[in-house]
Amino acid sequence: MNTLIFRTVAPFLTALMLLFSFFVLLRGHNEPGGGFIGGLIAASGLAVYGIARGVSAVRRSLFFHPLSIAGAGLLLSTIAGLLSIFFAVPFMTGLWIYPKLFGAEVPLSSVLLFDIGVYLVVLGAITSIALALEEKEVE
Repeated sequence: MNTLIFRTVAPFLTALMLLFSFFVLLRGHNEPGGGFIGGLIAASGLAVYGIARGVSAVRRSLFFHPLSIAGAGLLLSTIAGLLSIFFAVPFMTGLWIYPKLFGAEVPLSSVLLFDIGVYLVVLGAITSIALALEEKEVE
């Protein structure tokens, strides 16, 4: 299935899937979901890129090992949960701040931080599995 058309289209398809995964992540941060589904879409995009261009191309594009990305995501999610301890509220309670950026009030929350952490965990874990399977298939 490694045709010229697939190899040509795969980078554009991957870019679109990564962009859509960010949209799903940011759209879902105030509602259930977002991080998990966005991470799955991003990992799928990277898997498509890996099938078309090879595992080494995906590893070069990620800059970090996929399991390191998953570890960073786990750390972010843990920090989002532990923030509630400092404000004396129950564990995993959503906390909000409203900083002004460029004259506009931007709501930021610990829920968004948790979703970004879940996104990174799913992206790193699934990408690691997909790359390992692709490497086994090549051998």
